Amino acid sequence: MDYETPQFYRVIQYAAAADRDVVEMVSGSPDWDPPEALREGLRDYADADPADFQYPASVGLRGLREELAQRRGVDSEQIIVTNGTGEANHLAMAGGLEAMSGDEILLTDPVYPYYAGRANFLGADITLVPAAEDGHADAAAIAEAASGDTAVIVANTPNNPMGVTYSAKTVERLVEIAEANDALLVSDEVYDHFDYAGRFESALAVDSPHRVVTNAFSKSMAITGWRVGYAVFPHPDGPHGNLLDEARTRHMLTNVTGSRPAQAAVLHALRNTGPDYYEDVRTRLRERIDTFTDALDAVGAEYTEPEGAFYVMARFPDFPGTFENVERLIDEGGVAGMPGEAFGEARADWIRFSLTTDRVETAAERLVEFFD
Repeated sequence: MDYETPQFYRVIQYAAAADRDVVEMVSGSPDWDPPEALREGLRDYADADPADFQYPASVGLRGLREELAQRRGVDSEQIIVTNGTGEANHLAMAGGLEAMSGDEILLTDPVYPYYAGRANFLGADITLVPAAEDGHADAAAIAEAASGDTAVIVANTPNNPMGVTYSAKTVERLVEIAEANDALLVSDEVYDHFDYAGRFESALAVDSPHRVVTNAFSKSMAITGWRVGYAVFPHPDGPHGNLLDEARTRHMLTNVTGSRPAQAAVLHALRNTGPDYYEDVRTRLRERIDTFTDALDAVGAEYTEPEGAFYVMARFPDFPGTFENVERLIDEGGVAGMPGEAFGEARADWIRFSLTTDRVETAAERLVEFFD
């Protein structure tokens, strides 16, 4: 994998420069409205006292951390509000490399490229463990690959790019593997609200000092540009409590703190947004999944059944998912997907499509026409 070149932008820019209309299905930026309470919270904040425009606590607004702690069943002191899930994952992965004895990071293959890029940036040894045939994490293969050299195991459920949701049994097994090898499981759960199979289980359900859970509101509230995420670290009074102290220091030295108005608006939205908002979004995405997979069936494509997140990974007959073929699909078919080779080796001949566009029906029609 090429860790240095921003592959997503390469495809997005190619599609933008095309001489025809293109349905962009590369980025994971939601196209639907955020909760109304989020806008309300931001408007209210604009009229706040000037004192409320100054630095919040480095680890995040107390009210937001307490709200999250109540929802996640942890102590608020375990939570650091971060600059999106990206920083949360960075703090956890960097901390794991420092605290654990090994120098290796285990990643499932295919893998969201930013995990691999971050592991490379941190100077870790990278081991890619192929996913099972159904796209789920292969716990047995991960257990076999893990060793005393392993410092961090990264999991992402619901998963990008495979669109699957790991079972509670798998999550529990991944924590056990981390414990057995004195490693840290970093569980990125940013798509937790996008579970269509009803099988999502957070790693927080497993009581262990060998796991850090990361999350954000980027996807669930459709605010990828706001950069409000968080990480839940092991309790500071228990084993590996130093992970939290190190993360706090690294976070403060890098960012000082996060955006106060963004955190305040998110807190207001959490307190004033009911479950209907999230269910309406899931209904919208289920309809898009049905439309798109119907087209894949029509052209004889193989695909992983979407169980979570908002991605579909597919393999087309005699059309491997190379950058060259993705560019051809843009030029001749008017649909932009992400080549499988950008996510590793296990699904290098597949193409990943993001359903965060209201033009899924158009894309489906174009795929049928292109592959007919």
